[in-house]
Amino acid sequence: MYYQNSETDHYETLQISPNADPDTIERVFRMLARRFHPDNQDTGNEDRFRLIHDAYIALSNPERRAAYDVRHVTLRQERWRFVASGPPADNDFEAEQHARYVVLEILYTRRRAEPDRPGLSNLDLTHLVGRPREHMEFTIWYLAQKKMVTRSDNSSLIITADGVDFVEHHNQAKLQRLRLAARRDERAG
Repeated sequence: MYYQNSETDHYETLQISPNADPDTIERVFRMLARRFHPDNQDTGNEDRFRLIHDAYIALSNPERRAAYDVRHVTLRQERWRFVASGPPADNDFEAEQHARYVVLEILYTRRRAEPDRPGLSNLDLTHLVGRPREHMEFTIWYLAQKKMVTRSDNSSLIITADGVDFVEHHNQAKLQRLRLAARRDERAG
């Protein structure tokens, strides 16, 4: 199996769907390779070019792609495992609050990992959060009204500075609770 980093999503790197045909993979690779080739004075980026090349190698060969696709499904599930590991929802209010926080965490991670493409579509978010689109409408509406998310020109959702502050504040509170629990466990043990 060919891919350097098991965390790398080759489809995301090439900005294509997992359903893309070989011609699309070839065409997109050539376009991105020209843009990010280190010899390109304006937009060259050696690291990005290497990622694009690795993605092309993995996806252009049918056998390598089939092997990668098996791993890709697992990676997507593992990457967002925290969605399922949230607090058990005793009522709809807790489930909704958890869904909002998960959406913000996903968009926060996306903004930090890919600052040139910080947004995600509603469809991508529904898959990552694991909720039907109809259930996500309220969540997204609320976050937009609170100015924690906004829409880009292509309708992707992007976390705002208010959303970043919310995630970072709540993450600190969660870490403090975990530390207190660890100390209690040490004293009990």
